[in-house]
Amino acid sequence: MGSQEVLGQAARLASSGLLLQVLFRLITFALNAFILRFLSKEIVGIVNVRLTLLYSTTIFLAREAFRRACLSGSTQRDWGQTINLLWLTVPLGVFWSLFLGWVWLRLLEVPDPNVVPHYGTGVVLFGLSAVVELLGEPFWVLAQAHMFVKLKVIAESLSVILKSVLTAFLVLWVPHWGLYIFSLAQVFYTTVLVLCYVTYFKKLLGFPKSTKQQTLPVSRMTDLLPSILRSREDVAVAATVLESLLKLALLTGLTITVFGFAYSQLALDIYGGAMLSSGSGPVLLRTYSLYVLLLAINGVTECFTFAAMSKEQVDRYNLTMLALSSSFLVLSYLLTRWCGSVGFILANCFNMGIRITQSLWFIHRYYRESPHRPLAGLQLSPVLLGAFALSGGITGVSEAFLCCEQGWLARLAHVAVGAFCLGATLGTAFLTETKLIHFLRTQLGASRLADKMR
Repeated sequence: MGSQEVLGQAARLASSGLLLQVLFRLITFALNAFILRFLSKEIVGIVNVRLTLLYSTTIFLAREAFRRACLSGSTQRDWGQTINLLWLTVPLGVFWSLFLGWVWLRLLEVPDPNVVPHYGTGVVLFGLSAVVELLGEPFWVLAQAHMFVKLKVIAESLSVILKSVLTAFLVLWVPHWGLYIFSLAQVFYTTVLVLCYVTYFKKLLGFPKSTKQQTLPVSRMTDLLPSILRSREDVAVAATVLESLLKLALLTGLTITVFGFAYSQLALDIYGGAMLSSGSGPVLLRTYSLYVLLLAINGVTECFTFAAMSKEQVDRYNLTMLALSSSFLVLSYLLTRWCGSVGFILANCFNMGIRITQSLWFIHRYYRESPHRPLAGLQLSPVLLGAFALSGGITGVSEAFLCCEQGWLARLAHVAVGAFCLGATLGTAFLTETKLIHFLRTQLGASRLADKMR
């Protein structure tokens, strides 16, 4: 696989991942808006905060270190031993799910069973779903290393959509099940996700040997992404890809942030009525929209950093992250006491800002001796910045006069103002960011053509 083709696949992987995250958030938002019409906000809150935090924390502690170690540095490794190592995430996940489950049930405050029944069962099933997902970790890492873009898109899209359908069905037919609904849907989601990866590789390994070697070149791992960053030509191509992905992440995150400030109250009003839109909800959502911008940038910068780091650099970075985690806990405590729930999001923003700064410093040093400056992707044209500023101002004024106590006609007018500003901003981006548009057309188009030829 040539460097141009590999980097095109990498661009597709990053772009599809970004779009999938936006799509999944929209699906989740719509699903929760539907569920709030049938179930209490206490049950939905426990699922979205307590149980989701249990699941995500278990997953993070069990697999994050393995992913960083297996997807960074040189690809000249024994992949048989690497896959065996990745299976250790399963017993580690069992340990963390049991320990954190005990913390959730014994140390944290347990909700009133009359308001939120079946909380203990929910904790057990969400912990189980984390372990089920870890069963697919070796397959996920192998697919990620070989940039199987279609597999990632199909597996994650199918699992999220089927989970949403099952949740909606159970809410309509057996709403009295409460937490059982979300717990079963979560286990179903992780099961479908793992089965997609397992089924794909089972079929792939059943192909003739020549086809399998072309699709999964395990014996020729030097053809993969980290090793192509060493020649001068490939460093130039990698810099172009990094610059374009940074620009794409910045534009996506900035769009969400600018329009999120003016439409948070309306979104929450549609989502849950005055119960959510009249309190601190809009402020929380506006702050979170800023966090999304930082998440988007960090996703790209940290991905490149771990791909280009040596093993020794990854080890040093992990120690830095350990110290950063401690400071994050302290800052979260202080900011939460100072400004409530918003403080926790601000602490996350600070944490993400530090991680971005570290990655940017690494990228700057990595390209210091070369003529390439991929960090230019974080610079927007003055015209486009003006368009974002103007859109933010117009939609802010529109919110003040049209949202959300003036009736549905005023709300529709507010949406129309936002749609016009969004169209104008995207049009300005299309006209000013010609380099990004050219990259998306050439690289992503070439990758699709290569897929068809194979």
